[in-house]
Amino acid sequence: MSKLNGKNSNHDTISKEVLRVINEVQEPLETKEVEEAVKKKIRSITRTKIFYRLMVLHGKNLVHGKFVGPGKGVWIWWKCEVKK
Repeated sequence: MSKLNGKNSNHDTISKEVLRVINEVQEPLETKEVEEAVKKKIRSITRTKIFYRLMVLHGKNLVHGKFVGPGKGVWIWWKCEVKK
């Protein structure tokens, strides 16, 4: 069973798209960059929903994330490397 599968399958479409965006790039992305890329596929999505999915994926160890900058700052996200 996939780590994305759970009680709420509504999250799968958004989470899969967020994961796809992060895994396709070689460099870390800010939340805003993830949001812009996801909105190309899912137009009616909010930044809050994307950030929530990012935090869930981070909690499940499917992506890495780090808070950077002073004050409100920004989060950067990058893919988890698969260990062989």
